[in-house]
Amino acid sequence: MIRTQGLRYQYPNGPLLAFPDVEVPQGAVLLLSGPSGCGKSTWLALVAALVAPTAGALVVADQILDALKSVAADAWRARAIGFLPQKLHLSTALSVYQNLAMAQWAAGQSEDAARIHAALQTLGVDELAQRKPGQLSGGQAQRVALARAVLLQPRVILADEPTASLDDASAAQAVGLLLDTARQQGATLVIATHDARVAGLLAPETNGEIGIQPSWLLRLSL
Repeated sequence: MIRTQGLRYQYPNGPLLAFPDVEVPQGAVLLLSGPSGCGKSTWLALVAALVAPTAGALVVADQILDALKSVAADAWRARAIGFLPQKLHLSTALSVYQNLAMAQWAAGQSEDAARIHAALQTLGVDELAQRKPGQLSGGQAQRVALARAVLLQPRVILADEPTASLDDASAAQAVGLLLDTARQQGATLVIATHDARVAGLLAPETNGEIGIQPSWLLRLSL
């Protein structure tokens, strides 16, 4: 779950961003929309405890974030948050398998080969385990990055512009992968995007009627 109240963030020598209050139940999907530069990525960074808010209250996965110090925040993030950034940040020097193992090390866990291969297999890329990221297609790299993000079964999955630069078929596949993975793990999913296609992919027409929003889907425009 995610709950915010009076959330504000002040950039040094920059604008003060004021965010609407939101409460997202565990297992729900939040579509965070708005034009480029409106603060979507900043909101994700706040929820992931990558930056501290200037003001306001923020609770994520039952954790009050302002109660966390930097080291504790890093450990909590590794356990509770699965982050799929727009730039995938796969280490080009490591194999696909090693990129996932690094996520386990970052969380203070021992390398678990069975879990790594299971995550890769779920996303259909286990046969790529020994390849380097530079040997992957864009779609393969995105699947690997998603496998890394959900490897530790996080309670919250954050996806920043996951359909950027994708054609319609690839965008539908990317959103479908996110939804399926979140549902399988019971995770709360946040998709931050300015792509108007995503809303239709999340909530298609239901029973022949337009405008019926599933109870698991929330929207927040910035």
